[in-house]
Order: sequence, then structure tokens, then C-alpha cells
Amino acid sequence: MDEDKRQQQRREEEERSTRERAAILGVEYIDTRDLEERIPLVKELLTIDQMYSGRLVPLRAIPDEASYLIGITTNTPQSLVSNVRRENEDKGTHIAIALISDTAYRVLMRRFDPPKEVHYDDVKIAKDGDSDTIEEVSRTLDSVSSDAVLTYLIEQADKLEASDIHIENGRDDIRIRMRIDGILHPVANLSKDRYRVLIGALASRANISTASTKPQSGHIGQEIGTGEDKKLLNMRVEVIPTMYGQDVVVRLFNFDESLLNLDHLGLSKADRKEIDEVVSHPRGTVLVVGPTGSGKSTTLYSMINALNTTDRKIIALEDPIEYSIPGISQVPINTNEDGTFAEGLRAVLRLDPDVVMVGEIRDVDTAKTAIQASITGHLVLSTFHATSASAAFSRMIDLIGINPIFSTAIRLVIAQRLVRRLDNATKQAYEPDEATKKWIHTVLEDLPAHVEKPNLDSITLYKPGSSPEQPFGYNGRIVVMEQLAVGERIQKYIRGDVEDVIATDIEKTAKEEGMVTLLQAGVLKALAGETTLEEINRAI
Repeated sequence: MDEDKRQQQRREEEERSTRERAAILGVEYIDTRDLEERIPLVKELLTIDQMYSGRLVPLRAIPDEASYLIGITTNTPQSLVSNVRRENEDKGTHIAIALISDTAYRVLMRRFDPPKEVHYDDVKIAKDGDSDTIEEVSRTLDSVSSDAVLTYLIEQADKLEASDIHIENGRDDIRIRMRIDGILHPVANLSKDRYRVLIGALASRANISTASTKPQSGHIGQEIGTGEDKKLLNMRVEVIPTMYGQDVVVRLFNFDESLLNLDHLGLSKADRKEIDEVVSHPRGTVLVVGPTGSGKSTTLYSMINALNTTDRKIIALEDPIEYSIPGISQVPINTNEDGTFAEGLRAVLRLDPDVVMVGEIRDVDTAKTAIQASITGHLVLSTFHATSASAAFSRMIDLIGINPIFSTAIRLVIAQRLVRRLDNATKQAYEPDEATKKWIHTVLEDLPAHVEKPNLDSITLYKPGSSPEQPFGYNGRIVVMEQLAVGERIQKYIRGDVEDVIATDIEKTAKEEGMVTLLQAGVLKALAGETTLEEINRAI
């Protein structure tokens, strides 16, 4: 259920409860939902302070009859109602009373007393050892009003193009960090009191419990920007209890859907050729493997966009739906409530799709169902957790055993990582030491013949510089990819022709068939000045 539906459901329940309370009290009840934005404001009857202190609000004036209707809440003191009635009746004015919900009262009060626009300083990311910036951001977060602190934090994360917000409990305070370009950066330290405000807002919007002793998942949505730049930002919320409190990670799906395009992945000609072959003849199984946050979903969505034509039926099973793509039937699978990809896949296959994307193959049932679907004329795209393309085969064999059908179904395995891209304006060239040069020679010595080998007699590497715009010297991320196309020699490992299948043997055969490994692809990008050797070693 999305955030709007949850809000509507909560409001419906609140109105029903208020209606029942009015019947018990013997007073009129009014559901203001159709009136809140257009009811004329009666400003002459009560002051703003009276409305706040008494939690009541004028709803209607009938001057000809010298009568007013006032909306009260269950928290309005009865003595105050009596005083207002008596004071106005002394003036010849009749006061009628109706019970309204607390939400209705808050919405109407925002019209009587619109919130003043407050501008807070933008969040800055601190460099290593920069405690002053962390203290400055911490003070800013403390100054943000309680009902706006979560909204502000999400807006700032979106501005910084962060993929995650981490809220982590310590013994004395709460650490806020944001993951930007794959790296976690400290942002602020919060007091326990401020944390309770923040976790309360998260609990309300993501429908999670602050008292639970079990891990929880939720989803929230928030509109970002104004006018033509306005967008709905979808987020996944993961909560886990720790020694000192509930730790939270908010995952922001803030990718521009228009960029989900194979042309924007920065693929080499050889890598693009393999994917184009799959897109041209959509059948079989394609797996994208790598750790969490390695861009697997982006690659799959880009392939789906290339397949998204009017003559194809494409269905995606997702947990959760990360990007909305017109022309594709996207089905949410809630694995936290006993939903499974296998069940969803069996259901959607009855709809006769041409292409199916399965969010992740996690179990035997899903794996076997996906394989069965791919040999009956469908193209099945999915992600799978493995460190490399060759390791994916040994992991799949561990999962489903030696399976001759799998050997004919699987067409392509892509393993990938994301590394930070150097900022071209500030990057600095340098000559590496002899040990590094020797290591690069070793990595690239068996590079396939179809790949143009760089000049290794004169090696230049690059390191990040710094500028006010790019203080860390990086600007976005790029994908490093290895692609293992399944031919006859690789099939032998899967169908049981070779005993004791080992990932290194599969990789050796794939390299002989022309595969460029993740490490080789990364070193080539470092030599081309796209990233640093340190980034490649960190990620691969």
C-alpha cells in the first residue's frame, strides 16, 4: 500500500471514531474533508490564540440569523465551550457546536494561521576530521521544527544525491550519515530527545512501531521540489533494534527514470554487443550479480527500457517498486508479508508475457520457476547475489543442483560494481611506483585479444583533486562490468559434464572465450582516467 492510501485509510478510521464519539456525546458531527480547502474563513469570532488554546475553530457564519457554527475536538474543554456560548449570547449571537476530527482541526488551522516559511541552512558534508561542519549541521537539525525535521532531512539527502540516510544509535548520541556515490559520510550527531522526534515521524509515515523488538520494513513517499521540478520521491525504510535503540536506513530511489538507458551506462563496445544480442533475441535467462548497491536494478531497468516496445508484454515483479516505467506492468511483491517471487512469477506467466523481470532470485522455488519460464520462450531478467559472474554459476548449482535445463536456459551473466567517477576538472595525473606498475602488468597480461590494450610502457594514473563544487574530487559513479556469455564450453560445467565445478575453472574458461574480468575492466577505467586505482581496489 502506498503512502497516499495509508493516509486516506488512517483519516477514514479517525473520522469513523469521531462520528461514534459524537453519537455518544449527543452532539452534531461534521466530516469536513470536502470543505477544508474551500470553506470561507470566519475570522471575526475568535482570535488565533483562542483557537489554539481551546482547540476549536469557526466553521460557518449565518449573519442574517446572528448564528455561528463552531467545530470542537475531543480535546476542547467543555468549560471553554460554555464560556464562548455565554459571551456571544450576551451579544445576541447564537453558537452551535459540532464535533470534528483532530486532523480536520489541524488542516483548518493551517488556513487560519498559515505556517511561516522558514529557510534552514543546507546540509554540508564534512571531510575527515572536520568536526566543526558536523557540529554546524547538528545545530541546524536541532533548530528545525519537530514536524518538519524528517521532511528536511529527506530534502537535503535528495539535494546531495544521497542513496541512503543512516540513523545510528550510540550510547550518548545518535549519528546521522548519508551514502553519497557509494561512500558513507558523517553528517550530524543528534541528542536522544531529537532522535525520538525523528523516529516518531518515521514510524507514523512508514507504518512501523518504535517499540518493536524485531526488524521492520516500510515505505514512504515525499514530494520534492516545486512547479515543473516537482517529483515524488519513493523510499524504503529498514529498521533494526540495536543495543541502544532502533537503527534506521532510509533508501532513496531518487534516480531520474529518463536516464534508465543502455546508452548512459558507459559500456564498452564488447559489453554493449552482448546485451544488444539479448535485446535483439529476447529469450532465456539473464542474471545480474553483485553486492547490494552495485547498480544491478539500474542495469536491468535499462535493458527493460530497450525491450519496451508496443509489441511486447513486459511484467516486473519487485520488492519494492523502485522506478515507475510507462508501458510496463509492475507488480509489488511484499516478501515481509509472506509474498514470494515464485508465487508472483507463476501467476504472471498465465498472462502470457514476453519479458519478465524478477526482483531477485533468493530460493530454489524462484530459481526453478524462472528457469522453466525461460525455456518456454520468455526472457527472464533477474538479480542474484554472487561476487562474480563465474561464482554465480557455482552458487546457482549449490542452490538447485546440477540441472541440464539451466544450461540451456542461461544466456548471460553480468557481474558489476559501482565506483566513483573522477571530476575531470580537478583530477591530478601521477606516475605510479614500480610495484604498482608490475601489478597492473600482471592483471592485464592475459587481456583478451579483442580488447585494445593500453600502452603499459608509460603508465599514468589519476587521483582526486578538490574544488568548492566537488570537495572530494569525485562526480557521480560509473559501472564496472564483466559479462559471461554462455556458450558450449561453459554449458558443460552446468549440465554435469565436469565434476567438482569450481568458480575459478569457469572463470578461466570464460577468459579464454573472451571475457574481461571485473578487475581488468576496473584497471582499464583507472588507466583511462575515469576513476582511481584505490576505488577499484575498494570496490572489487
